[in-house]
Amino acid sequence: MNIVVLVKQVPDSGADRNLRTDDNTVDRGSANNVINEMDEYAIEEALKIKEAHGGEVTILTMGPDRATESIRKALSMGPDKAVHVVDDALHGSCAVATSKVLAAALGQLNADLVLCGSESTDGRVQVMPHMLAERLGIAALTGARKLTVDGATLTVERQTEEGYEVVTASTPAIVSVWDTINEPRYPSFKGIMAAKKKPVQTLALTDLGVAADEVGFAGATSTVVEHSKRPPRSGGVKVTDEGSGGTQLVEFLATEKFV
Repeated sequence: MNIVVLVKQVPDSGADRNLRTDDNTVDRGSANNVINEMDEYAIEEALKIKEAHGGEVTILTMGPDRATESIRKALSMGPDKAVHVVDDALHGSCAVATSKVLAAALGQLNADLVLCGSESTDGRVQVMPHMLAERLGIAALTGARKLTVDGATLTVERQTEEGYEVVTASTPAIVSVWDTINEPRYPSFKGIMAAKKKPVQTLALTDLGVAADEVGFAGATSTVVEHSKRPPRSGGVKVTDEGSGGTQLVEFLATEKFV
């Protein structure tokens, strides 16, 4: 089975994250950048499927030159190779433009199964699997807590707030996973050394047949107009009950629009 795993490099969610002052995009240059956490579960699931059914696992990343760090980290877990879409014109791309670029890259990889995390910790929009499925004309099985492969048939337990749904589809398909699906392996020293020699193909927009004005700020369908830091926490309101405590409480709740 030919498996492609989408991997995104994001600022570490455990550290301070900022937007740039010049264009309101995520400040990745000064951040501690790591593999998007959910994508590590997707990598692990791909490796488990390969071990059980054979095949090849390819990492696909769209990002700046610095994303190579996360690509090598992903390869150290066990995938066979990687494709890195990198182009200066991509800076400022929205989710719609990103899906166009990734779909073009996936079109060249002929994947039977595309795996990805259910969301990225920097965007958290959870739309990429659906957009890619629509562009590629394949099924989307999203929010999986369990994935079973039986020949060309995929079955997932789709995690919901009430429990789970059982959904099936035939390959090719895209599956997004939650962190309940497995426990990602740690890269071994052997894996880290081997990752340095694994092939990483670099693709630019011209290689994908995507015009520069379809991506970046020029092709963005949404943009951040302004931003500001979260205000510091202020002291709470203390109600001293001297016979009118109930009234004061209701007035406070009404002011905060809770009632």
